Amino acid sequence: MNDAIVHAVEGFVSTPWVHVALFAIAMLDGFFPVVPSETLVITLGVFAASDGEPPLVAVILVAAGGAFVGDHISYAIGRKSGERVFARLREGSRARRVHDRVGRMLAERGGLVLVVARYIPGGRTAATLTTGATGYPRRLFTRYDAVAAASWAVYSACLGYAGGAAFEEEPLYGVGLGLALAFTITLVHEGVRALWVRRRR
Repeated sequence: MNDAIVHAVEGFVSTPWVHVALFAIAMLDGFFPVVPSETLVITLGVFAASDGEPPLVAVILVAAGGAFVGDHISYAIGRKSGERVFARLREGSRARRVHDRVGRMLAERGGLVLVVARYIPGGRTAATLTTGATGYPRRLFTRYDAVAAASWAVYSACLGYAGGAAFEEEPLYGVGLGLALAFTITLVHEGVRALWVRRRR
């Protein structure tokens, strides 16, 4: 069963269509956060290590390009209809709290927020929508978002590559390791952030 899955995936990742799919999913994740772009980038990083296809550099460049475009779409949505979007968020809801917190942080440390938020599920969309809605300068947004998208793509692809190198003969195990590493790093990050916020209060 595992061999059949691996062969099916290998057949797909060796075609140019994988780059189209990667770009589209990374782009959609910028403004439609239920799309799991990290999972795909990590998975392709695994196959880059185990099979050499697709090349790791191509995975990074395509993922970063898709993320960059998606973030700018989210920024444009926030710029055009930010007030209406925020009006739909229920007072006290998690989404409203995230948006309010991001708004305050943008006023204090805009560039840093954009880079860090790309690593937080849901945070990237909140940050890009809020930067657009608050009129954050597009020139600065583009500059910082380029750093955020590139670093995120390198991080995700290299996590997968590390898993693929560890389980070169069993790519599915490599995918599992890469996802587990990403999940663990996210948990540690959120734990540290929660402690930092508590100490500030």
